[in-house]
Amino acid sequence: MKKQYAVFGLGSFGESIAVTLQRLGCEVVAVDNHMERVQEISDSVSYAMKADIGDPDVIRTMGARNLDGVIVAVADDMEASVMATLVSKEMGVPYVMAKAKNKLHATILERIGADAVIFPEKEMGIRTAKNLVSANFVDWIALSSEYSIMEIAVPKDWVGKSLQELDVRRSHDVNVVGIKVDEDVEVNPDPLKPLEAGMVLILVGSNDALEQL
Repeated sequence: MKKQYAVFGLGSFGESIAVTLQRLGCEVVAVDNHMERVQEISDSVSYAMKADIGDPDVIRTMGARNLDGVIVAVADDMEASVMATLVSKEMGVPYVMAKAKNKLHATILERIGADAVIFPEKEMGIRTAKNLVSANFVDWIALSSEYSIMEIAVPKDWVGKSLQELDVRRSHDVNVVGIKVDEDVEVNPDPLKPLEAGMVLILVGSNDALEQL
């Protein structure tokens, strides 16, 4: 059965999430109070509707309790953001991710039950900065305030050596959980296979360990 999500707010962030979830095989309901945005996305999601996200009755009449998750992508209207998050959790939505405008907004969202609170612009800025200062760096995804997943091109002095030989868990305090070659991803890679130039390692570890690497 396809997973079902609702995305409240169709700015660039909300639209991107809605369209991507749909492309990944999910059923997506996209909601915004601007008809222009609703019309623009209508052909790219399961259902798009114009409604006041800050109105609790809108969320209740949608049958939100049957959803696998809700993404509250409205940050500028704090009242609507808080109301949508609160009502979604009260109705029993198992996972609610909300976009925050500032620390106060984030604190309120966390206290009313948001499962994840994000600052998309800030996180993208961090990832871009890390990309600029590291020639081998490919991508960085924060898992928490202390741990992240990082993709990094195989360092030159690692080429021709195996993961067992390098023993990066002991030497760098990180774990290699996958290897990418072009678009192919190998999970739990062979520890005896020599690494090749052009491979991308997928690492998990503390932010401190990853930054040192």
